[in-house]
Amino acid sequence: PSAVAGLAAPNGAVPGEPVKKDENSRRGNWGNQIEFVLTSVGYAVGLGNVWRFPYLCYRNGGGAFMLPYFIMLVFCGIPLFFLELSFGQFASLGCLGVWKISPMFKVFVLVGFGVGYGMMVVSTYIGIYYNVVICIAFYYFFMSMTNLLPWTYCNNPWNTADCTGVVGSGRHLNASLANATTTLVAGVSEVVNRTKRTSPSEEYWKHYVLNISDDIGNFGEVRLPILGCLAVSWCVVFLCLIRGVKSSGKVVYFTATFPYVVLTILFIRGITLDGAINGIKYYLTPQWQKVLDAKVWGDAASQIFYSLGCAWGGLITMASYNKFHNNCFRDSIIISITNCATSVYAGFVIFSILGFMAHHLNVPVSEVADHGPGLAFVAYPEALTLLPISPLWSLLFFFMLILLGLGTQFCLLETLVTAIVDEIGTDWIIRNKTIITLVVAIAGFLLGVPLTTRAGIYWLLLMDNYAASFSLVIISCIMCICIMYIYGHRNYFKDVEMMLGFPPPLFFKVCWRFISPLIISFILIFTVIQYKPITYNDYVYPGWSLAIGFAMALSSVICIPIYALYKISRSPGATFRERLKNACRSHPKWGPALQEHRTGRYAPMASEDTVEPPCLPTVYSLNPSAFPPFSSILTPLSHSLWGRSYSLETFTYCKGLLYRS
Repeated sequence: PSAVAGLAAPNGAVPGEPVKKDENSRRGNWGNQIEFVLTSVGYAVGLGNVWRFPYLCYRNGGGAFMLPYFIMLVFCGIPLFFLELSFGQFASLGCLGVWKISPMFKVFVLVGFGVGYGMMVVSTYIGIYYNVVICIAFYYFFMSMTNLLPWTYCNNPWNTADCTGVVGSGRHLNASLANATTTLVAGVSEVVNRTKRTSPSEEYWKHYVLNISDDIGNFGEVRLPILGCLAVSWCVVFLCLIRGVKSSGKVVYFTATFPYVVLTILFIRGITLDGAINGIKYYLTPQWQKVLDAKVWGDAASQIFYSLGCAWGGLITMASYNKFHNNCFRDSIIISITNCATSVYAGFVIFSILGFMAHHLNVPVSEVADHGPGLAFVAYPEALTLLPISPLWSLLFFFMLILLGLGTQFCLLETLVTAIVDEIGTDWIIRNKTIITLVVAIAGFLLGVPLTTRAGIYWLLLMDNYAASFSLVIISCIMCICIMYIYGHRNYFKDVEMMLGFPPPLFFKVCWRFISPLIISFILIFTVIQYKPITYNDYVYPGWSLAIGFAMALSSVICIPIYALYKISRSPGATFRERLKNACRSHPKWGPALQEHRTGRYAPMASEDTVEPPCLPTVYSLNPSAFPPFSSILTPLSHSLWGRSYSLETFTYCKGLLYRS
């Protein structure tokens, strides 16, 4: 075939410019495969690797916890990671578009959300409160730009009479300490053991940074410094995603790698401190009897599942920008192992410093160990005040937290934007994707404003505990069932083989069909059994707030069965079985995005029951929009000539192109 003026460029490419093989020029691809791997590592490696895993490890038997942790990684983590990457890469669509594989589990119509929309809702919830955590890290980072960290002593206006510092004596001393006649070390130990110690960092966190209210319903005023940092955080995220994966793919060269530089610096400094070895021993010493405890296995499975970011929609979205024949099997193993190795490495960094702090106070490591915001903004900052040049180490630590958070936040925002763009799919919205990114960023900022009030920490923890908890497990389980048992495991194995050039290994076939769904079900049961109403320190959440939490958790999953029944009832068929079959049938457009990849059972068929006219061998491929006078004539002409025989010179209008033969 020879091209002439007015040629319609394939896949939305600019006419006259060469199109690279295997590149989706309309939607875009990663600049290279390193960008995808680094982005996925930045997405999977987040704040939880630093502030949750080390705590779970020492609480669940130290080194013994590694056994169930790595078993769950092999049988659940890596298989699910590979499943989501291959799912998104095969269709080159985000977390909404991929559900063309079975529309019953995706479509949204008045009554609620399907699985794809459930992923989108979960990413929205997480994106709102996750950026608030990042903005607090920004605030601590800015406040560390001083000669003396403001949470070092107890002589500040926000401190109370119960404050007891670990550096110097401070202005306020507990009465029991003042009356002590023993040595300083024994006195400090006695006070810690007899009363609950209130540290300068804890009071700085509660009374100055948050100025926390006494109830979740008492919002109070907006904390303007935190609000300003939230605006900075959203601006950074938007600017890094201003050109989609083309810009974020360049940013991750720094944001995904520099945290390892900081971790290494903190690790080298930590292990040189007195008492560091005790902290590391406390972190790693195995308590093998705990391996027989079901709770340890539940914590290991939950940590693997949530740490890798399964069912958030981010993995599907990031993989959708891969080229069709990329080896996502290799990538899934590299990224998963990197994520878990980072968690273990971060434990050495955390517990070396906490061991030094425990040695300084002459108390057990368990007295200073913490997790979540308590570790990031109270325990660890306090330990840093004991180091020489403490502002430097504080700057490095909070800069690391910022980068870890941004790596995840990039993917959360891109997931939402990609879902919107793919679902609407018009040329205008694809060309103006930056505007959609800006609108989503502004909406995320406005929705995060209530979390910057005096009651914000209560709502942040409520969203963290309910919005992204068991709903993720349910979504992931339904995804496995849909792909393996409704779409069909044989069909999916053939799709993966067509994409990668080799079928999935037998181990992954077994895990996808049987083992991983069973482990996911175990996580769900474990989560329900271990459920306890959320508390924050001594504050017990009221019932109405817990109801809001459950509503957030159910909002992404409750309508899946409702709409599934609705879809079945509206599908054609004389019997329930026929309707169910029609409701679960893949969309005609399901499959590879580029025409050159639609081979085998995805190739266009020219048969009697073909929905669209078959395309003739192209001699001249003209864009009808370039010839407006002929459009009204040629279109009906093509319909009248569509058949088994053609005249010497005919025109056929097929799939948006005008063919002359």
